[in-house]
Amino acid sequence: MAPTGLQREAKMPARRVSIARAEPTADEAKAGSITELREAAKSCRRCPLWRDATQTVFGEGPDDAQVVFVGEQPGDQEDLAGKPFVGPAGRVFDAILDDAGVDRQKVYVTNAVKHFKFEPRGKRRIHSKPNAGEIQACRWWIDQEFDLIKPNIAVALGATAATSLLGKAVPVMKMRGQVIEREDGLRVFVTIHPSLILRIREPADKQAERDRFLDDMRKVKRLMAA
Repeated sequence: MAPTGLQREAKMPARRVSIARAEPTADEAKAGSITELREAAKSCRRCPLWRDATQTVFGEGPDDAQVVFVGEQPGDQEDLAGKPFVGPAGRVFDAILDDAGVDRQKVYVTNAVKHFKFEPRGKRRIHSKPNAGEIQACRWWIDQEFDLIKPNIAVALGATAATSLLGKAVPVMKMRGQVIEREDGLRVFVTIHPSLILRIREPADKQAERDRFLDDMRKVKRLMAA
C-alpha cells in the first residue's frame, strides 16, 4: 500500500544538520523554567540592540507546547507591548492558524532576536533586518527555550528564524515546506514569515501567498498529529 500524505510528512526529513550551541556569558546561568528564563532575558545585554529597544520581547505560550513558532524579531507594536506577534503580521498569523485548525493558545511563539532593531525616520521606526552577529548573540535564549519546552517540531518563519535554528543561512523559498532534522533530534519546518503576505500589493498575488502559507500551516498541524 502506498504511504499516505501524512505518513510521508511524518517520515521526513530527508536531511540532518548539526548546530553549535550558544555559550553563556559570565553572568548568565541556565534557567529552571520559562518564567525564570523570561525574567532573566529582561536584562539581556548580549548585543547592542537593547539600547534603543523599549524592552525585551520574550516568547509566549505553554511551556510544554508541541510546536514552537520562531519569527525574526519583534516589530514596533511588539516592542511597545512586550508581547510577540501582536502587530499586523501577528494578526495575519493568528487568522491563518485559525483557518488551519491550529489553536494559538496551545503553541509557543517566539523570535530569533528578542529586541526590536529599527532605523528612525521622522517619528516612525522602520524595521531593520538583524545581522548574523545579533542572531548568534540571541541563540542563548532560543536554545534554552527549546531545552525547557522540548517541542516535537519547530517552525522557522522566514530566513532569520531558519538561520537561528539551523546555524546557517538557507534558501527559504527553495526549502519551503521541508522538514530538516538537527543532530539533537529537533525537526525544523521551513516556511515564510507572515509579514511577506502583507508586503504583496496585488490582491490576487496576496491571496495566493496566503493560501500557500495556509497550506504550510495545515502541514504543520498534520506533523503535530503524527
